[in-house]
Parts: sequence; C-alpha cells; structure tokens
Amino acid sequence: MGSCLSAESRSPVPGSPASPAVGFKKRKNSKKRMGSRNSSFEYRRDEPLHRIPGRMILNGSSEVASLFTQQGKKGTNQDAMIVWENFGSRTDTIFCGVFDGHGPYGHMVAKRVRDSLPLKLSAHWEVNITSEDVLKEISLNSAGSINSEDTPIISADEDSRASIDLEEADKHPEIFQILKESFPKAFRVMDRELRLHPSIDCFCSGTTAVALVKQGQDLVIGNVGDSRAVLGTRDKDDYLSAVQLTVDLKPNLPAEAERIRKCRGRVFALQDEPEVARVWLPNNDSPGLAMARAFGDFCLKDFGLISVPDISHRRITEKDEFIVLATDGIWDVLSNKEVVDIVASAPVRSSAARFLVESAVRAWRYKYPTSKIDDCAAVCLFLDTNSSSTASNTKLKEPLTTVDEAEMCNEKEELSGPTTLNRSGTVRSGNGTLQEGSNGDASREEEIPTDEGIDWSALEGVSRVNTLLTLPRFVPGKEDKKNPK
Repeated sequence: MGSCLSAESRSPVPGSPASPAVGFKKRKNSKKRMGSRNSSFEYRRDEPLHRIPGRMILNGSSEVASLFTQQGKKGTNQDAMIVWENFGSRTDTIFCGVFDGHGPYGHMVAKRVRDSLPLKLSAHWEVNITSEDVLKEISLNSAGSINSEDTPIISADEDSRASIDLEEADKHPEIFQILKESFPKAFRVMDRELRLHPSIDCFCSGTTAVALVKQGQDLVIGNVGDSRAVLGTRDKDDYLSAVQLTVDLKPNLPAEAERIRKCRGRVFALQDEPEVARVWLPNNDSPGLAMARAFGDFCLKDFGLISVPDISHRRITEKDEFIVLATDGIWDVLSNKEVVDIVASAPVRSSAARFLVESAVRAWRYKYPTSKIDDCAAVCLFLDTNSSSTASNTKLKEPLTTVDEAEMCNEKEELSGPTTLNRSGTVRSGNGTLQEGSNGDASREEEIPTDEGIDWSALEGVSRVNTLLTLPRFVPGKEDKKNPK
C-alpha cells in the first residue's frame, strides 16, 4: 500500500520504558540506590517532573543557561523548551531541547515530547552503558572474538548491539558511541507513544525537536525538523563567529525529497510561496507539511515522513562560548550570525534568551509588518561558565510566579484543545491567508532551491504556516462518521 518502512515502524522493544506520569506520586517504601541501572529512571518517573531539581521548562535562567519563549500572533504558544542539569543523575551532564509544535494539537504534542523524551533517552542511555560494559568484558575474556563457540549470544533483538566498531570508536568518544544508539531508540519509542496516546490526536499534529546532551566537553545532538542549534565560537582572529550544528531537515533537501517520493509522498511548493517546499499526500492536496521529519503527523508517516533523528557530535574547545537552540520563529527573521551577536551583546547572561526573542519579535514587525509573528523559543547554554557573568543567577520575571501555577495553566490549556482547527492564520506578505484547495494542480512539482550549507534567514521574505490543511481523523477499514469539514 505504499508504506515507507523505517526503523521506527518495527515492533516495540520488549521491556521498553512506559511513558512517565507527570502527577504520579513517589513510592513511599522505595529505597533503590540511585546508582543502579534502573533506579534513576524509576525515580524520575515517579517524581512529579516539575519538582525535579535542575529541570527548567519556564522562562528563567541558571548559572549555565537562559530560557525564554513568547507567544506569537497565531494563537496558543506551540513552542516548548527544557534545560535539565545533572541529567540522568550525572553531575557533569546537561540536557537541552526546544520543540516547535504544529497543527491543531501541536502545543500538546510539543509539551508531551518535552516531558517524555528526556526520560526515554536517559533510560536507553543507562541500558546501553550496561550493554557496553558487558561487551567489553566478553571481548576481553574471549581474546577479542565475540562470536566464538564458548561465548553466549548477547543480542536478543535487532536493537541490541552485537559488535563494537573499533574504527568508529577511534574517531569518537564513548559517549557518542552510546548516544548514537540511545537517541534513535528514544525517538522511536517517543513517536510510538504519540501514535497510541489516548488523549492527544497526532494524526495531523506534530512537533520538531532539537535535543542536546552535554557531558563534560562532549556535545551530542539529535535533530528532527527545522528547529536549529548554532554555536557561538571565536575564530583564529578572535572574532565571534557562528557555526551551525544542525541541518534544517526540510523537504527541499535532495536526500529528504528522494525518500519522500520513493514512499509515494509528493514534494512541491505553492505558487505564491516558491521558497517553501511542502510534503503532500499522494492523492490529496494536504496537509502541506513544511518539514521532512517530525514527531507525530501520522497521516504522512507511510509516505516518507520519519522521526529518525540526525545525530552529530562536537568536542568543545576553549574558543567555544555558547550554544543557541531555537525554534524557527527565530531563524525565520535572523541569521545565525545575527543570533550569535545578539546573545553575546545581552546585558547579562541571565537575560540572553529573552533579549534574543525580543529582538526576533522586533525583526518580525520590521521585515514582515503584514504577517502574524510566529511563536519564538530559545535556550542559550553557556559553555565557558567559569567566566564572570553579572547576575547569572537572576531569574527572569514571569507572569506565572510558580511552576505549579504554570502546570495548572498548561493542563487547562490542553483540555481546551486546539485554538484553530483548520490552519494557522499566518499571512504571507501582501497576499492574505491561503485558501483551501489553492494550487489544486498537484501534478506540477516545482524545483525547490536547496539551503544546505548556506547561512541564511530561513524564509527571506515569506512567512509560512507549517501545515496548510487539517485532515479528518479516520481509522482504516472503518467508516468515518465525522463531518470532514
């Protein structure tokens, strides 16, 4: 039936961790050691997420990071963000992420991924560390031969590692070897959980994700969608420069477009926005998704859309100063260099993310006065934390004074469902909103310019919506009784 088979469509891994319950109470008699393989994950799952020390999801700052998000003019803020210090009970480890939801339930998807993905990554990380230790011990005992007759078989399923790539291990540190397996597993389990979620309809809603793990001097990044991570670093002349750490995974990238078309999905841009490539169903002019990878969006998962992350590693040097993770509301109006310069010029580090978001909002108003400003979210992670930074512990003032109030507000927001059911009301400059069914001639697939390797402001004059149309929810084989309109 034209399905696109990928790693994420495999059967569930036996014993994979269940999704965390945000409001679940601690076990009164639990006395597990935090150092055991499952203890930290069980502890995190049982503890209310908003009470975990070092975990920040609201506007604010710590000694090493600054976070800020601001709602645009499209409705509910669909961006989410997180900084989690001492991640996985490791004192030298930080998890950062930004998530840009889209579709009628995009705000719910983004928050669900924000809360669940770090737990799943931590769980798979611990399992892979244990597997690594076992493999090393067997390798030593078997004189370098894992497949000898006296050696038991280690791999019980296709997701387990059966051998160690020694050449690859020489190129990258151990943390990358472990996380390059943990990231895809966690992303796959996360997407499967969204598909089966009882109260979040992810059929035409989804989210991007840029997740970063910093352990010591090593950075490992997993990326899905078109949010972006950029490094601020000093060049050989000691000038501050910008290095893009992720690739915007959009349908105009040749490899992404080829995969989608092989799975019978279509890739083309509308006539009034030729810069924005979109993904369409084989026989319907919908949903017009402006990215090639995403969590959720299950209407397109059989037609080339995937949630497999692009994973990269970087070793931090003394010239690297900070990393900015941001949703496309930032990159649509500011270049990489502009973002780095804005963060570096912030009055204090604790307000860097807020300074960046407010600068992006001003850029939206100046460049696209007739367009609706997109939601913006930014996380600034500072690498040279030994440097003096004025008021680094100062918290940014927020409308919500406590995390409990914020969580209560989020629950009310999610229960209310989508604020707009058909499509976002973003207005392209001078053209008004797109009418449903425009450019019905689906046979005309245009050549889309590729942006790979170019430092640019993402739209260069176009303000887009991520999905144009919303499809009715249906179950294959059953008659849909809902009104499709």
